[in-house]
Amino acid sequence: MTKSNVESFDLDHRLVKAPYVRVAGRKELGGGVEIIKYDLRFCQPNKAHLEMATVHSIEHMMANFMRDYTDKLIGFAPMGCQTGFYAITNNMEQDELLSALESALNDILNATEVPAANERQCGWGANHDLAGAQAAVRNYLAHKDEWLEVMA
Repeated sequence: MTKSNVESFDLDHRLVKAPYVRVAGRKELGGGVEIIKYDLRFCQPNKAHLEMATVHSIEHMMANFMRDYTDKLIGFAPMGCQTGFYAITNNMEQDELLSALESALNDILNATEVPAANERQCGWGANHDLAGAQAAVRNYLAHKDEWLEVMA
């Protein structure tokens, strides 16, 4: 198989064991800046996925809450396959990521609403599911001790 210029396309999705957290890439930009991309996989690829309203709500809440615990988060984005998310960071090593991730996930469990879930602040403000997001996060946190076990 020819190597792709997209890191996740080179990952054999049949061999991973979700849920997990893995470093998906590092890019030195110079001047002390290193972009580190994390693959935060919630569901087993090709076996399960998150509903879009759940994905959307987790994305809103993580983008908001994680920034309460770090200034190194550049972006938090859903995977198109709806099995997880990418956290794009600046010089944020794994231990720091795990700490901020767990804190933000716990904030989701305690949330009473999805931030910016309205037509003024969101392109599809009606497409959110707080209960679904909380259920997915509860399951992800229940497997926290397995997050670093990426391969089956």
